[in-house]
Amino acid sequence: MRWWKVLGLAGLAGVAATGVVVARAERRRRAYTPEEIRTRLRDRHAAATAGGAAPPGDDRA
Repeated sequence: MRWWKVLGLAGLAGVAATGVVVARAERRRRAYTPEEIRTRLRDRHAAATAGGAAPPGDDRA
């Protein structure tokens, strides 16, 4: 086999592996119910606003 064939096969294997990773992440993301998403977003918002400190770059504090 020539080097360009090996390189092409390696590229094809890389594209296939990336597709598997993306599909797996998408299935995991879609497994959440809307209520679970709302709860997580509210928790993240509460954690981000807790502490009362101004965000970096905000001179109004």
